Amino acid sequence: MLIERCIPGTPLGRAYDDASLQVVADTLQRLWRPPTEDVSWRRLEDVAAAWEERLQFDRERHGRPYARRLLDEAQDALRTLGPTQQDLVLCHQDLHGGNILSAEREPWLAIDSKPIVAERAYDAVPAFRDMDESGRITAAALRRRLDHLSDLLGVDRERVRRWTIAKHLAWGTGGLYFSHEVEVVRLALEVGSRR
Repeated sequence: MLIERCIPGTPLGRAYDDASLQVVADTLQRLWRPPTEDVSWRRLEDVAAAWEERLQFDRERHGRPYARRLLDEAQDALRTLGPTQQDLVLCHQDLHGGNILSAEREPWLAIDSKPIVAERAYDAVPAFRDMDESGRITAAALRRRLDHLSDLLGVDRERVRRWTIAKHLAWGTGGLYFSHEVEVVRLALEVGSRR
């Protein structure tokens, strides 16, 4: 469904420099609203519980393509983060540089939302999936994005990092971006807490 034309429609892209991360943060903050009661929105605590049940099966189905430690970290994150969310809003769930387009009405518009009721820290996660302009991602780049975007959004960095582990392993095991998603999880474990 076309709601409005997005002209010129150039994607923000994958540079994720300070200016791009500010655009991501500004766009998320414009989108976040309390969920309305008249819609049965998907809720992250329900999705997280389903992911947690499915991760072991998916790992086995794919021939155990990643270390058990990644599975354990993702399952622990899903068990602990889902029930402890606070300040729930309606989240975009897939806001990254390819889903933010230049426009006339606003400097940047978001496309391709996958609405879910969740904490704000969860909605920061998609910006960590993208490779940089060179076609790769490093621990240093992930750490910089994690630190800067968490600060801009005023969300708990550790919750963003742990949601990154959980969501990327759950989405990646579906097969679409499998090797890249697992690499993001591995790097999220490597960057650990703020230094």
